[in-house]
Amino acid sequence: MSVESNWYQNAIFYQVYPRSFMDSNGDGYGDFQGLISRLDYIRGLGVDCIWLQPTYPSPLRDDGYDISDYKGVYAPFGTIQDFKRLVHEVHARGMRLISDLVINHCSSDHPWFQAARNDPSSKYFDYFVWSDNPKKYAEARIIFVDSQSSNWAYDEKVGKYYWHRFYPTQPDLNFDNPAVREEMKDVLRFWLDLGIDGFRADAVPYLYEREGTNGENLPETHAYLKELRKLMDEEYPGTILLCEANQWPRDVRAYFGDGDEFQLGFHFPLMPRVFMSIGKEDASSLVEILNATPAIPANCQWCTFLRNHDELTLEMVSEEDRQWMWNFYAPDPAMRMNLGIRRRLYPLMENDRRRVELAYSLIFTLPGSPVLYYGDEIGMGDDITQFDRNGVRTPMQWDATKNGGFSTADTTYLPAIRDGRYGYRSVNVAAQSDDPDSNLNRLKRMIEARRASEALGWGKLEWLTSGAPLPVLAYRRTTGGDTVIAVHNLTGESRPSELEAEDGVYQDLLDSGMAVTAESGKLRLTLGPRQFYWLRKVG
Repeated sequence: MSVESNWYQNAIFYQVYPRSFMDSNGDGYGDFQGLISRLDYIRGLGVDCIWLQPTYPSPLRDDGYDISDYKGVYAPFGTIQDFKRLVHEVHARGMRLISDLVINHCSSDHPWFQAARNDPSSKYFDYFVWSDNPKKYAEARIIFVDSQSSNWAYDEKVGKYYWHRFYPTQPDLNFDNPAVREEMKDVLRFWLDLGIDGFRADAVPYLYEREGTNGENLPETHAYLKELRKLMDEEYPGTILLCEANQWPRDVRAYFGDGDEFQLGFHFPLMPRVFMSIGKEDASSLVEILNATPAIPANCQWCTFLRNHDELTLEMVSEEDRQWMWNFYAPDPAMRMNLGIRRRLYPLMENDRRRVELAYSLIFTLPGSPVLYYGDEIGMGDDITQFDRNGVRTPMQWDATKNGGFSTADTTYLPAIRDGRYGYRSVNVAAQSDDPDSNLNRLKRMIEARRASEALGWGKLEWLTSGAPLPVLAYRRTTGGDTVIAVHNLTGESRPSELEAEDGVYQDLLDSGMAVTAESGKLRLTLGPRQFYWLRKVG
């Protein structure tokens, strides 16, 4: 791949859960060869970069985020040679590939932890955080509130407690130990030498522990992350780091540093406010959070998203808004998990494509690089009878054959969704590919229109509507050579709108037959229920 230093700032990312994407050998697990066979499909969506979730060896107590070997691959996925071929094939199609970097913790099955347990005098004992006192670091919050009551777990063999911010089977690594810091640098080099284009770094706020703090966003954490970025810039130019930090924008801002830490960061607080704006028919909370989002360095970018492999997190909303989101989008308590909702996009929106496309329109036209979750492009459903977050990780639905075309096996890693409005016999890629009005093809047209607009990729943002409530949301995106006005009717009723705009003709990027003229500094139009336009100035 050519080295384009800012390629990520206007990219479409596609998140692949490899275990559930495509099985090439009939063993019930998705694998590298299966993914390779579907790369043309991903490229056809208009995707620039694939985010591949963990493929490391793992006991799978947390779906691969519990790593037992940082320099290998989980055998059902294939071999290291298969992985290298995957990277080559991705690049051959003009796309890039980033993978998950899980450095905060490893699996309790990892040889480091086993060595530490078996011999407290070994060097590996200091790879982890131990204490005789389970009250230490008492101000650190519990992340998995549904299942954990402490961040400490007692190891009977050692006779001490070890620290874990997630499950007890995921002991945290001790980054105060220089050897651990060097081990992780070697992990980066190993995968970057195989040709990947960077990492989505998991759970980075928690690397260090300090008494009297909540153990998040500490200066030591930022200092080490800058070391990783420097290594990548010097040894692997053009590669990127994407930050997963479920924090307020002012806290995530620190992870961009002076343009010398992460290039990208997920905008977690924006995501639930997209859903609130549509559900409440009022975008004022969305405007409020974006106005509270600090400026970031010129070489950085936010990543926007609607759904992913985890629960729809509600940590970054008020208690009142959290209760509203649960009541509106997850009325069945089985739909809820921790401080979030374990549902996919289309079920959340009750299979109402107008609302789904309104949500996509917001993340495609607001600043940021959008991240799509596999299967959402065809309107896949979820299975809340599955354990934990597995209900949003079911097999990709390719066609109406056995297991939705994912696998020929009689038993698959997770069962494909068979029945109801989201069953694979009716919701699948094959059924939608030739239908110009399908979920798949409508989304592809939205991606194509976004990619065609310099303003939507790079432009500055200016609000054209304000106040609260805000049933119609409009804003202007501009660069030197392109102007687009995005206007959204969030309500179920027709709404007139009058916006300040430079005189001239504006054509909808999504429907070339729709054009409107601004006169005397005013753009007047009427939007149907939940209708939106991307109006580019053409004359």
